[in-house]
Amino acid sequence: MLPDMDRPSSFGPHPRRVRVLTLIDFMGTDGGAEGLALSVATRLDPARFESTLCVSRWPPPGPPSTAAGAALEQLSASGVRLFGLRRRGKVDVWVWARLVRYLRRERIDVLHAHKFGANVWGTLLGRLARVPVVLAHEHTWSFEGKPLRRFLDREVVARGADRFIAVSREDQRRMIEIEHIDPRRTLFIPNGVHSLPAPSGRDVRAELGIRPGAAVIGVVGVLRPQKAHHVLLRAAALLVESWPEVHVLIVGDGPERASLERLTAELGLQDTVRFLGSRTDVPDVLCALDIAVCCSDFEGSPLAVMEYMDAALPVVATEVGGLPDLIEPGVHGLLVPPSDPAALAEALATLLGDPHGARAMGERGRQRRRAEFDIDVLVRRLEHLYLELLAERARKHA
Repeated sequence: MLPDMDRPSSFGPHPRRVRVLTLIDFMGTDGGAEGLALSVATRLDPARFESTLCVSRWPPPGPPSTAAGAALEQLSASGVRLFGLRRRGKVDVWVWARLVRYLRRERIDVLHAHKFGANVWGTLLGRLARVPVVLAHEHTWSFEGKPLRRFLDREVVARGADRFIAVSREDQRRMIEIEHIDPRRTLFIPNGVHSLPAPSGRDVRAELGIRPGAAVIGVVGVLRPQKAHHVLLRAAALLVESWPEVHVLIVGDGPERASLERLTAELGLQDTVRFLGSRTDVPDVLCALDIAVCCSDFEGSPLAVMEYMDAALPVVATEVGGLPDLIEPGVHGLLVPPSDPAALAEALATLLGDPHGARAMGERGRQRRRAEFDIDVLVRRLEHLYLELLAERARKHA
């Protein structure tokens, strides 16, 4: 049974709010895990939880980016304390002593770490500081060939944390079957996102010179190897043979941009593919699409796909990680094998050839996102987990 959620928790003679510290390495980046950790920290019920966000690599060496500035405003508006450790690199291990002192001084009740590095340090230092409840949260899984990481996950993170959270059933399966983690230590909790802001009404198609009625496919995300944008480009080269007027919009920036632009030229797709860079008007861009794509080699539970669903877009995605948890083939979109341009092109052609069916998939995706993958649904689940584990600990020490 869960504790009474309508009353403040009590850890002694005087009731007080539960003190939660969220630990992450970066803030104000394009990473989905960092954004989700910030959202959780700022949306905990302030009547029952006192929230601190600890960012190990904060403040940044230069002036904060626009995204970091927005994150600071979000923290200030929600009354969440920011604690930066000023870590500059992997060798700056001495800064972690500041976290131990903080955990003890502030009598933190729950330490919730996100991503591998923070998970390792969080479990070690949380136990050293005798934090009652320690949680580790893994946001993707792609390290089958890294024995040291598997060892640390199993012997440090899983043993030190009260629960090791996976964002997909596939990640949880791999924790158990590949890393040999005790299933009782793992827990699957799906991600969630905010509802998209309302579009401004700008006509992105018109701005880009795309004629009304033309087919438009798009992807939003950081241009890094994991996302395998080159597969989309090669699929587009096949697709234009039957859909010569199709347009592909690639939104985002990152280390792969130059090589992707070279590949676009090599494939003769300069009139088909547009690199839009980072955009602040993503809802308007999504309104310009007919189909959204996620062609990653591996994923956890990608927030971008949830945003596609919220925009009522049918999704063509690779059948990896948590994507089958989000997209049921033929219901919300289509799934294809990773690294297979021909399969991706075929799936895109199928949806382009059935616009009515594709729109119905998009509407069903929107309904599912709002019912199952909402940020407030995620936060309520985590609040219940925090209180359940604190109550469990109190019973053991009664």
